[in-house]
Amino acid sequence: MPQTPPFSAMFDSSGYNRNLYQSAEDSCGGLYYHDNNLLSGSLEALIQHLVPNVDYYPDRTYIFTFLLSSRLFMHPYELMAKVCHLCVEHQQLSDPDSDKNQMRKIAPKILQLLTEWTETFPYDFRDERMMRNLKDLAHRIASGEETYRKNAQQMMQCLIRKLATLSQYEEVLAKISSTSTDRLTVLKTKPQSIQRDIITICNDPYTLAQQLTHIELERLNYIGPEEFVQAFVQKDPLDNDKSCYSERKKTRNLEAYVEWFNRLSYLVATEICMPVKKKHRARMIEYFIDVARECFNIGNFNSLMAIISGMNMSPVSRLKKTWAKVKTAKFDILEHQMDPSSNFYNYRTALRGAAQRSLTAHSSREKIVIPFFSLLIKDIYFLNEGCANRLPNGHVNFEKFWELAKQVSEFMTWKQVECPFERDRKVLQYLLTVPVFSEDALYLASYESEGPENHIEKDRWKSLRSSLLGRV
Repeated sequence: MPQTPPFSAMFDSSGYNRNLYQSAEDSCGGLYYHDNNLLSGSLEALIQHLVPNVDYYPDRTYIFTFLLSSRLFMHPYELMAKVCHLCVEHQQLSDPDSDKNQMRKIAPKILQLLTEWTETFPYDFRDERMMRNLKDLAHRIASGEETYRKNAQQMMQCLIRKLATLSQYEEVLAKISSTSTDRLTVLKTKPQSIQRDIITICNDPYTLAQQLTHIELERLNYIGPEEFVQAFVQKDPLDNDKSCYSERKKTRNLEAYVEWFNRLSYLVATEICMPVKKKHRARMIEYFIDVARECFNIGNFNSLMAIISGMNMSPVSRLKKTWAKVKTAKFDILEHQMDPSSNFYNYRTALRGAAQRSLTAHSSREKIVIPFFSLLIKDIYFLNEGCANRLPNGHVNFEKFWELAKQVSEFMTWKQVECPFERDRKVLQYLLTVPVFSEDALYLASYESEGPENHIEKDRWKSLRSSLLGRV
């Protein structure tokens, strides 16, 4: 049975492995190659190319790339139905008297294809139509021999476990968001309940950076590769189904991760604006600079960028008297690393270094690469926008999808890293659930700490005082 290699092995150093066991039939069967590289093909021919037969099993890079990109043209359940139909039709699985020897050759290959699909894109199978087709085809294969029955059963159990874990994770997220309140509301109703700040919960910046890495890796791990594509699904001009756009836009784990970045930025700004005394605010800024520096050393660029974003929010950056007390040399270095000029050249260089370290890592800690997520999404967005999905002859532009798969598969390698640090429940609980200020409340706290400097700020301060503090 073909083995599933790890994601890092899918794409070679020169880019990606495009040698797809090309046969003479493929060249003239609706698929177009150049130098043995598949560049384009009709949707029908690409589907045929996905389905194994007695003498052929698709390359794993092709399976991943096609399953990832095909959803831009058709629903996964439609693709699954076509794959099932082709398997049954080509291999006569519907005929109980078909050649047992033929069955022995083809069944493990079909089972392997289904296993790769369920392992890499498990969320597709939340759709009952997908699950029905999967069970039907697995049942046909399993009726052949005991080995196939066991393998099919194992595949189904593994998939059901993954989907159950996802449901639990979504329940936890829903619980966290339903209990989240604005910090100002809590301050007014229970002033004594917020005497803690982040330093009283965790006075060691290194530990905090490690706990942030726990949250990052857990949330990354739940993002399905297909969410990157589904975030940008447009209506395919050759598709007559009017409802396809909204139905396929399933990106909740990706969105939850972006929300976490925003929360962390607001948490940093809240913790800095909260203290009444200037020296305490300065100490808090220095603390977060140390946390950010350790995030950089770990390879956690997403938390690093969220902390820098929080410190650059206007309510924080306007606190000139506070910043005057801060040793900013370390912060300047971090800002330089994440400088957006030249399309984030410095950050991209650091990311490449971390990715290289990850490939040759001897420990879990060295394997950690957590990219600045918003920029990764932006890169994928521009790749998607910059090239057409279809060529003028109606063929699928597969060259574009190789590049898309290359970017997403690198992310897939990073998201599978186990977090090597010990979990600190108290710190994690605080980071995920402590109330944070809204933007208005941040401005109000900032003006209360260091008064308005001009008429515009004065007017805003008055208006915020009456609207926020006048409210019960």
